[in-house]
Amino acid sequence: MSAPTANWSYPTAIKFGPGRVKELADHCKAAGITKPLLVTDKALASLPITAQALEILDSAGLGRAVFSQVDPNPNEKNMEDGLKVYRAGGHDGVVCFGGGSALDLGKMIALMVDQSVSVWDLEDIGDWWTRANPDTIAPIIAVPTTAGTGSEVGRAGVLTNSETHKKKIIFHPKLLPVVTICDPELTVGMPAFITAGTGMDALAHCLEAFCSPFYHPMSQGIALEGMRLVFENLPKAYATPTDIEARAHMMSAAAMGAVAFQKGLGAIHSLSHPVGAVYGTHHGTTNACVMPMVLDFNRDAIEEKITQAAAYLGIAGGFEGFKARVESLRTELGIPANLTAMGVKAEDLDMLTDMALEDPSCGGNPVEMTRENTRALFESCI
Repeated sequence: MSAPTANWSYPTAIKFGPGRVKELADHCKAAGITKPLLVTDKALASLPITAQALEILDSAGLGRAVFSQVDPNPNEKNMEDGLKVYRAGGHDGVVCFGGGSALDLGKMIALMVDQSVSVWDLEDIGDWWTRANPDTIAPIIAVPTTAGTGSEVGRAGVLTNSETHKKKIIFHPKLLPVVTICDPELTVGMPAFITAGTGMDALAHCLEAFCSPFYHPMSQGIALEGMRLVFENLPKAYATPTDIEARAHMMSAAAMGAVAFQKGLGAIHSLSHPVGAVYGTHHGTTNACVMPMVLDFNRDAIEEKITQAAAYLGIAGGFEGFKARVESLRTELGIPANLTAMGVKAEDLDMLTDMALEDPSCGGNPVEMTRENTRALFESCI
């Protein structure tokens, strides 16, 4: 079987398949973008795939403007720098090109071009998104170069407050890209640890959505199939980076995880977000690090669900077999065994516990998170 090629309209227009980045300029023009700003991260800025994308835009008369001052955990300072470039260049749309950091920051730039409120006033709380002027939000084209966050099919972005070191989810319906190009060839050059971490991020999204106690059977089905794609294809993509078929299935799994987690996330993310904000760790890798401990934490509430999932996934042994598969996958991918190995200090656990309980992800955990049990969960990760 070769890598699939398809056009989907769920939840937005998705152009899926090898080589489809070549259509970038056409989709910009169709979206009414005549002078795009390509937003990417520092590491990607000098790579051939970015040069290729800029050449595609330039040869179509759309210029080759790029902003790449994006940190691994982007903050409002990165956003303000990007807004200065956007406004000075007279741009009329954003091409988000890269992993989750570039996609999220590109969305924030598109959102905040001409708003009268602060970005923090648009946090994903209640109907806060209605505070934004929708008419000034710039159109967004998303081109993921990793297979993990699924931000390319999401209506939100994560932004770290540089003063409080807290990650905030910023939401608006118009942050959903008008077109997403999923070209698995763009992921071939990822470093192995990025392939591993982003792939485990996709698994975390699917797993937490599947275990969330809320009722959303559509997300439930998507999450289950997303887990299957990760378990079957992440080891292949990690071992053989040029396996385009495995890369394609991982891109699907990433998008599926982001679609599914509207059902809810949980303790994996509520622990990972503060650790990433304080220590600058890679988000997906941090998710993978705490995943087995969170499975144990939630066992009483999820054992039946996980047993059902294991049967579908062809994993013997029910809950224990599923957890063992997660642990063996972590080992295979070189994921750190615990948070200590990622640099987390025991003396920071009280602070991290407070931050975890403030994170909106904890509201979707199948076991209610309290200060006492969340502190104990962090201790189990040390």
